[in-house]
Amino acid sequence: MALRNIVTEGDDILLKKCRAVEKFDKKLWDLLDDMVETLHNSGGVGLAGPQIGVMRRVCVIDIGDGVVEYVNPVIISTEGEHEVVEGCLSSPGEFGIVKRPVKVVAKAFDRNGNEFTIEGEDLFAQAMCHEFDHLDGVLFKSKVIRMLREDELVHDDDDE
Repeated sequence: MALRNIVTEGDDILLKKCRAVEKFDKKLWDLLDDMVETLHNSGGVGLAGPQIGVMRRVCVIDIGDGVVEYVNPVIISTEGEHEVVEGCLSSPGEFGIVKRPVKVVAKAFDRNGNEFTIEGEDLFAQAMCHEFDHLDGVLFKSKVIRMLREDELVHDDDDE
């Protein structure tokens, strides 16, 4: 496993649509392992292929309940809508308000090529939408209702 560099906004790779994964092999497994390690090192909740310069339809999400790996994910259905605060590892320190579904049902493949269906609500649904958007070259800032100002951000040292 290896830490990968996270691509930041301004790099055109983040605006390109990824290609489907066709081979479920050791190369894919190594990529997913690297993505999980990079995600955990970053402090984020999700990481998509283009964020590490890999133009494949893969992403990993961990909202604190364990990692879910997605290969060639597709959203099947959504329910509800709410405004949520969102940021991105590729736009460090920037946050905005985005409308996202409350509930998402998606299907994808695991690292072995087995198809699965998964349902997520609230933060998990938000993370799925955010990471799947990356696979289509869509950044959260293109969906932002309003960016948050520095004085609106909650900092860990505010409770002193």
